[in-house]
Amino acid sequence: MPAWLLALLAAAFVLYTDDYVIAGVLPEIAHDLGVTEAQAGQLVTIFSLTVAVVAPIAGVALAKVPRRRLFTAAFLVFVAANLVAAATPSFGLLMALRIAAATAAAATTPAVFAYAAERAPQNHIGRYVAVVALGVTGSIAAGVPVGTWIGGHFGWRATFVSMAVAGVAALAFLLSTLPREDGRASEVPGIREQLRTLAAVPVSLGLLANCALMTGSMMMLTYMAPYLAAVTEASVNQRALAFSLSGFAGIVCIWLGGKATDRWGPDRTLVIGIGTFIASMALLSVLWFARPLALSLLLVVGTVWGGMAFWNSPAIQARLYLLAGPVAAQALALNTSATYLGVALGGAIGGMTLASLGAGFLPVVAGALGVSALVLLGLAIAASKKTRSGGAVVAGH
Repeated sequence: MPAWLLALLAAAFVLYTDDYVIAGVLPEIAHDLGVTEAQAGQLVTIFSLTVAVVAPIAGVALAKVPRRRLFTAAFLVFVAANLVAAATPSFGLLMALRIAAATAAAATTPAVFAYAAERAPQNHIGRYVAVVALGVTGSIAAGVPVGTWIGGHFGWRATFVSMAVAGVAALAFLLSTLPREDGRASEVPGIREQLRTLAAVPVSLGLLANCALMTGSMMMLTYMAPYLAAVTEASVNQRALAFSLSGFAGIVCIWLGGKATDRWGPDRTLVIGIGTFIASMALLSVLWFARPLALSLLLVVGTVWGGMAFWNSPAIQARLYLLAGPVAAQALALNTSATYLGVALGGAIGGMTLASLGAGFLPVVAGALGVSALVLLGLAIAASKKTRSGGAVVAGH
């Protein structure tokens, strides 16, 4: 495993931690800046929405910028935004600084995954992407708890300082390990050719499938606590155990999903992953009628579906990389946008489902979204096969 791949993992870890860590110090931010916790929560919302909007635009606009230069500029903005955030007395300014940090993350995150895929040995694209994706699960498992602990003991401003320090460390790691030849910009198609490739049916339907899958996964994850409380009467500590097991399974399944992608191909790997998610939601829907249940049974089911949600990540990104060719970075930027949009929709749809229909319908709606993702993926695979049989290729190369 080359050192530069570990540097990309570190970069992903820092960027995703910065997105999620604010949730752990929202009460302190709200109290100190004189806003409600609901208002402070919009710091998380604005970050996700900014990434969703900016990532595809930055992917196209910055396609010809050498990666070392892009990473340097983006991380400098990221570090500056967090340092100023640590000193700001204004909630409005803090909101603007979160937009700045999110813009840096939007420009960097897709390029990090594309860089790993481009330089992976033959038949190892899935595994190389999986290594970088470990930064995502690592941010949830370790980055957010550590950042929250720092904020709890030294104040929320210390959390922002720690993120700035982590950004400096990640940039230093990148610059010391990335190959020097990356300083030359690679040949990139014109904007019209980029857009034609990104709009191709195999790519666009795959992006919609990812968005639908993320919506279903995140609505269930976001509202897992009320579901568990209704089905098992689980305590707070027991619910925390459920989330921990799901996170651990995610770390394991990201790596296994990467290996499966290299062995079976991304299409088959995704069908298995989405199919397992649908089956898990169906089982949770049936178990609702058998409540109350032993927590151990729900822990098994929850751990399986939580792990399989992460299993899909390397396959999704490897599939887009292979289809998009020279505009792979832009395709992965659109995938980042679809992922963050799915996270936002998952919270909204899950909240409406919980409020109007109750916790028992959460896995039903999530499973329906999983079915729609599988149908969209099937259509995308069929379109891809038709394109290949017709003698053309999606990426035009």
